[in-house]
Amino acid sequence: MAKNYALDDLFEFVDLAGKSTYASGKPPRNTSERKDFIEFEFSQGDWSYLDSFTGHTKSAGQEVVRYHDEIVWTNSYCGGMTSGNEQLAKQTFTFLKTALSQNDESVQSLRGPTYYSEGDWEYRYNQEGVLSNFSGYEEILYKGKVVFFHRAIGGTIDNR
Repeated sequence: MAKNYALDDLFEFVDLAGKSTYASGKPPRNTSERKDFIEFEFSQGDWSYLDSFTGHTKSAGQEVVRYHDEIVWTNSYCGGMTSGNEQLAKQTFTFLKTALSQNDESVQSLRGPTYYSEGDWEYRYNQEGVLSNFSGYEEILYKGKVVFFHRAIGGTIDNR
């Protein structure tokens, strides 16, 4: 059984791990635990994080956080480029990484800020619930048109 931890510590680690992996632009790890998946990992002290996803313009994945080597939190997500906008994938994913790197002090966001814009690009994230039990929806608009979306659901895990 994982040792006790504070939910604020878990949130701070999830936030740091997300910003230190995919959003950072650093390359994924060389090998993955699952065939045809791309994986990013991060660890600090007793915490470890693995983001594992498959696909490109349409994708699905899962973030897993362990504390003392036991799973304590997960987030599953799925979505991608909207039909007919696949040619914008490279620019969209570059903008997504920038948006996910932003801080939003108004909410304990488990993705990006509730709103971020840069030129013709907009990022929006709506989250229901909190770290221990949440669902979320993010979308990216280009010139006012939705070109990308992800749905997410996750929360804490009790291994007892």
